[in-house]
Amino acid sequence: MKRVLAPLVAAALAISGCAVPALAAEEPVNAPAAKRIAKEGAGLRTAIFAGGCFWGVEGVFSHVKGVKSAVAGYHGGTSKNAKYRVVTTGMTNHAESVKITYDPYEVRYDELLRIFFSVVADPTQLNRQGPDVGSHYRTALVPTSKEQESVAKAYLAQLEKAGIWDRPIVTKIEKQRGFYPAEGYHQDFMAKNPRHSYILRWDRPKVEALKAMFPRDYRADFLRDGPPDA
Repeated sequence: MKRVLAPLVAAALAISGCAVPALAAEEPVNAPAAKRIAKEGAGLRTAIFAGGCFWGVEGVFSHVKGVKSAVAGYHGGTSKNAKYRVVTTGMTNHAESVKITYDPYEVRYDELLRIFFSVVADPTQLNRQGPDVGSHYRTALVPTSKEQESVAKAYLAQLEKAGIWDRPIVTKIEKQRGFYPAEGYHQDFMAKNPRHSYILRWDRPKVEALKAMFPRDYRADFLRDGPPDA
């Protein structure tokens, strides 16, 4: 596997929120530019990404130029069970996800995919991501259009052939179902809790990797679109 940055050494994890016992921090990879370029035309588009704990997924995309909104939530399952305490039992079929609204003239869907697999999620981990275990922490792409679906399929096939990871890719493309925004305290979590031990250990390094690897796409300011701090 091609590694491009050393992991951040941080304080031990506290058992709260997405956190479970400490493991070695994940490292980013050099995912290739997509051969199948997204052609989405003018106007804002949406896409859904599941990549483990939604704090980090939201945190990274909130620093990407062209992203206009990044909402943490739950994809799949039912609205009745779309509550954090229920979803984290792993029994609801939801995945912790982030719904992105973006301008394809500023950042294309295929570029979002490259960022996702470079600095956000390890596609070889089945029903887990980093320290978080369970089907609700699975990685998945949820296209919201035929064009996105075609690009996502082509990119996953491209990654398989590239041989970047030593293990098989298990990330799936899931059919779009209900997306339910998470509780207010989960929105903009990284911006509200920059010194949280989980953020320092697992998610801040992803933002630093975004800045180093994709300087043209990096936005220094965190895009806040959730409720204000309590």
